[in-house]
Amino acid sequence: MAELAWPNFGFHWRKHVFRCLLAAAALIPLTGAAPARAQIGSARYSSIIVEASGGDVLEEVNADQPRHPASLTKMMTLYMTFEALRDRRITLNQAVPVSAHAASMEPTKLGLVPGTRLTVEQAILGLVTKSANDAAAALGELLGGTEDRFAQMMTLRARALGMSRTTFLNASGLPNPDQWTTARDLAVLGRRLINDFPGYYRYFSTPSFAWHRQVIFNHDNLLRTYPGADGLKTGYTEASGHNLVTSAVRGGVRLIGVVMGAASNPERDIHMASLLDHGFEQMDVPITRKPVQIASRMTLISSAHASEVSRPVRAKPASWTVQVGTFSSEAAARTAANAARREADAGEARVEAVKLHGKTVWRAKVVGLTTSDARDACSGHRKGICTITKAGARQVASR
Repeated sequence: MAELAWPNFGFHWRKHVFRCLLAAAALIPLTGAAPARAQIGSARYSSIIVEASGGDVLEEVNADQPRHPASLTKMMTLYMTFEALRDRRITLNQAVPVSAHAASMEPTKLGLVPGTRLTVEQAILGLVTKSANDAAAALGELLGGTEDRFAQMMTLRARALGMSRTTFLNASGLPNPDQWTTARDLAVLGRRLINDFPGYYRYFSTPSFAWHRQVIFNHDNLLRTYPGADGLKTGYTEASGHNLVTSAVRGGVRLIGVVMGAASNPERDIHMASLLDHGFEQMDVPITRKPVQIASRMTLISSAHASEVSRPVRAKPASWTVQVGTFSSEAAARTAANAARREADAGEARVEAVKLHGKTVWRAKVVGLTTSDARDACSGHRKGICTITKAGARQVASR
């Protein structure tokens, strides 16, 4: 077996790798499990940390390499929406029609029905919490006439903002081989969202909101776990890996971080926290170790029934599994498992072969979920089809 040769990237790269490996090692005491696969140096890894007010880059790795944006695309959809709100072309209470095209989007989604409507504000909340692809497509059609036309508008606006290496082809970030961005471009977009729309930026801090008798929780774990974090967006596809753009404020200093291509949500989150800590240290902002807390900048959005968590929230153990069906083929089971994993935006999709009545069938599962993630994973399935179990427990909850 050939020995793996590491390229000579110099002292700063080696220091970056060492710090990130330390962050990955921190997963062991936090979760009791083996550390996630290290992505530092992988073909899809990128990161950057910038100071928000002036745009100074504090640290970067592969920041200009093309990457698939996944649901980070919705940051641009929201920028276009906020711009239309600012210019009074639309209003928060305006109805957004739901077309058959928008309703057909793959999970994760709100489950919108063709011919129905939701408000602009509800669509915004669906994007920032559940990363709803159907709501993104509906907003795109409202603003552009068609989603394809809206994607062209997104790309033109991105280039005008200085995102020179970004091309959007849909409003949601669903997989498209020709849809690209870079970590640096996403940092530019994060800065512009914060600086151009301070009144609307608060939506990114929404911890949860009520939608058709269910409470939808924000997928961004750093809102609960990193002191000072107040947005922006998570994203995942198989091609892109686990992505995150985060803004945090400490000591009057705001930083924006971008991490792309992590192997898992925990790895992504811990790596982002490590990079932000190092960024604040460079800015001479003391790093105080505080209990896990919710972002303090959240403003209650009553018209959309947003639910604000008013006290510190401790991270919930990711010890739940969902089973989303039994299938006659492995391919069908894997498709179902991956769809449920996208719905939860967490966990790991698995396929399990079992013998049933003398025949081999395949069970589609997602493992390593919190209780809220497990509910999200089952949200697109009928009761009795999707089951939720806890590691070490015999009881099974059906949806």
